[in-house]
Amino acid sequence: MRVGDRGRVVLPAAMRERRNWAEGTTLIAIETKRGVILTTRAELERLVREQLAGTDVVAALLEERRASSVREDNA
Repeated sequence: MRVGDRGRVVLPAAMRERRNWAEGTTLIAIETKRGVILTTRAELERLVREQLAGTDVVAALLEERRASSVREDNA
């Protein structure tokens, strides 16, 4: 793939077919330290759910806030 003069990138047809990305599909580009991830919103939501499975996000956030509060009180 190449970046065109207007920043456009043409994805190979075989890749679009494998991913079921039809014309007009909205994609999300996520920049990481190792590169760029290109995905759909639905795929991203599924990935996040898989990574958070079995995790009590609310409890983790509360614990983090409590620890932060203790550090602030001791400062």
